[in-house]
Amino acid sequence: MYTSKTSFKTTVEWNTIPWQKLERKVFKLQKRIYKASQRGDVKAVRKLQKTLLHSWSAKCLAVRRVTQDNRGKKTAGIDGLKNLSPKARLILVQSLKLGQKAAPTRRVWIPKPGSEGEKRPLSIPTLYDRTLQSLVKLALEREWEARFEPNSFGFRPGRNAHDAIKAIFNSIKFKPKYVLDTDIAKCVRRDS
Repeated sequence: MYTSKTSFKTTVEWNTIPWQKLERKVFKLQKRIYKASQRGDVKAVRKLQKTLLHSWSAKCLAVRRVTQDNRGKKTAGIDGLKNLSPKARLILVQSLKLGQKAAPTRRVWIPKPGSEGEKRPLSIPTLYDRTLQSLVKLALEREWEARFEPNSFGFRPGRNAHDAIKAIFNSIKFKPKYVLDTDIAKCVRRDS
């Protein structure tokens, strides 16, 4: 088992990780993925993504985002894990591997915004699965960011609703245009 000295050493190791250096390494790889995607070099993109997915730096950043930086860090999945010690974070970094089937999610019913009494389901993955999702996001986000249209604003890093409003205002400033906003969720029939 671990002695208190080992535990303290592991704690110091997690707390002394040079995060800026790790972020720079990951950013450089992401930048190369972005440029390769812009060139249309699929082989290079896949190779760089594989490198990023196996990178210790990217794994550490993914664990940190899920266990420390994320707003929902204290939300437990079906595994019941909320808080991880620094030693457990390092163990999680070492255990991250793609290719396994995801664990079942915890289902919670939350109220729908704008409607009284109606609720919608929210599935909460385990901490391990959330960390894997964060790691994969680091690898995939830059590839697709290079392919998106410049006037696309939904769910993209660094863009928000205010940017979309500004783009709409600038495009209709001098001549009238039509904007169509639809919500087709209730039009789709679901057989359960």
